Amino acid sequence: MKLHTINTGYFKLDGGAMFGVVPKSIWQKLNPADDNNMCNWAMRCMLVETGDRLILIDNGIGDKQDEKFFSYYYLSGDDSLHGSLRKLGFTAEDITDVFLTHLHFDHCGGSVKWNSKRDGYETAFPNATYWSNEAHWEWATKPNAREKASFLKENIMPVQESGQLKFLKEGESLMPGFDVKFVNGHTEGMMLPVIEYKGKKVVYCADLIPSAGHIPLPYVMAYDTRPLITLHEKALFLKEVTGPNHVLFFEHDPKIECAVLEATEKGSRLKESFTLGSL
Repeated sequence: MKLHTINTGYFKLDGGAMFGVVPKSIWQKLNPADDNNMCNWAMRCMLVETGDRLILIDNGIGDKQDEKFFSYYYLSGDDSLHGSLRKLGFTAEDITDVFLTHLHFDHCGGSVKWNSKRDGYETAFPNATYWSNEAHWEWATKPNAREKASFLKENIMPVQESGQLKFLKEGESLMPGFDVKFVNGHTEGMMLPVIEYKGKKVVYCADLIPSAGHIPLPYVMAYDTRPLITLHEKALFLKEVTGPNHVLFFEHDPKIECAVLEATEKGSRLKESFTLGSL
């Protein structure tokens, strides 16, 4: 098995929204904001190369929205989803599985693209099985008013219409060595891959802990639908993953890809950081 980082670019989100109740005087030291209170964030995905399968975990914001939509998020950087795949010698046709932690637009926007006539949509990975779960799919396709702007139909419905969609059940593994942890504070049924790799467990943190700056318990995003549940889930999660046997992979941290945590008097804290490729 090989694990690869797939960089899809950077975008900006409001710092207050990203750090919730934590005051700006504290969080701005972690990720300084611009004059509009916007902080820069990565959209970092992962490619799992194993046997005859090539599994893409999340796929960024995509490129099919209009200029007005993208203007809200200040996209930047030279990386792109398909450019990063090409650097590794792969194309969209090579992907066998697309694992979607959840269906917010910055995690699944690359799932779907314009068709050749630009009069409709088609899946961006024609030979892949797309993985979600029933509870989250129901949540995303019948969204509450608070999350509706994050669940875009054009990112979601073409996957179902293609016949490429399958659901995982809680407690089910995608394959041996690729387990899945379900959490419900950020959004219903978010799935976190836990991958056995080189004697360690690499945990794809998605939006439970979007960056290294979100490791302390109170650092919960205002985007979370159930922040107290997130707090509880984080506490259990950090207890489980703190120590040398687990590696955390951060999807949104603008600088840090991976980290190992250690226990301190203040709780779990970052011990060391490194790139996925250095494992």
